[in-house]
Amino acid sequence: MRILAAEDNPVFQSMLRSILTKWGYDVVLANDGRGALQALESEEAPRLAILDWMMPGVDGVDVCRRVRSKGREPYIYILLLTARTESEDLVEAIDAGADDYLTKPFNASELRARLRAGERILGLQEQLLAAREALRQEATHDGLTGLLNRRAILGLLQIELTRAVRESLPLSILMVDLDQFKDVNDRFGHLAGDAVLREATERMRTSVRSYDSVGRYGGEEFLVVLPGCNGEGALGQAERLRLSLAERPFLADRHELPITCSIGVAWRPGAARTDADILIREADLGLYGAKANGRNCVVCACVEAVPAE
Repeated sequence: MRILAAEDNPVFQSMLRSILTKWGYDVVLANDGRGALQALESEEAPRLAILDWMMPGVDGVDVCRRVRSKGREPYIYILLLTARTESEDLVEAIDAGADDYLTKPFNASELRARLRAGERILGLQEQLLAAREALRQEATHDGLTGLLNRRAILGLLQIELTRAVRESLPLSILMVDLDQFKDVNDRFGHLAGDAVLREATERMRTSVRSYDSVGRYGGEEFLVVLPGCNGEGALGQAERLRLSLAERPFLADRHELPITCSIGVAWRPGAARTDADILIREADLGLYGAKANGRNCVVCACVEAVPAE
């Protein structure tokens, strides 16, 4: 684990580096508070920090305050070293955001025990962050396909609509529906249907651009958001997506199933203001048109866009 040792006294700094390296830490050194802040605000900041209280420029307590004011994650465990022994000094250090406090001259075994306690706390925080991320993933993603769920993809569409108006960029969406998908479930069972949905998801993911977003809108319907894409580009992207599904059969429960899709396209030019519901309604009209045209095709049914004020 990387650890910061911020100490302006070269003797103490050398001693800290020696014992911390001996204990297996990857030591980052700082000679003053500004150097400590720079290290702790970097992208690869050490998760453990030992700060001398009295340092030139910015002292250890001020470093604590500034680090805590950022509210950054993951958490940095901070241990202050000082010759001060008064109880009010301890209160000041803890109030500033220090996690622990050790007086000089310190006992090496005590320092090691406190650092181990800090590692345990950091480990618990990592577990909490992982649990929080799992809950976020569950709340925003479809359990079967791993795509954004309906609520999340609609939220993302609204964000992209706002950005499109602000930056005068076009925006397109695709409403994709797997053709006659009910027949797959009726003939081969729902497990086969699930396998088809997962495979369709992977094919769609690989056929769109890296900054496009695909979400499961419901059942066998998918919503694709294409930022910065005009009508012509959206039609081309929709055709590539259609071909990616139709080009070869799907394998489900040892059966090769020919699966196609129908796609409705809607779009807005740069600086055009619209509502997400209206854009989705247009894409739905295009989808209904594709179904009426015999399925396995792409249709755009867009109305006149309203210029932004």
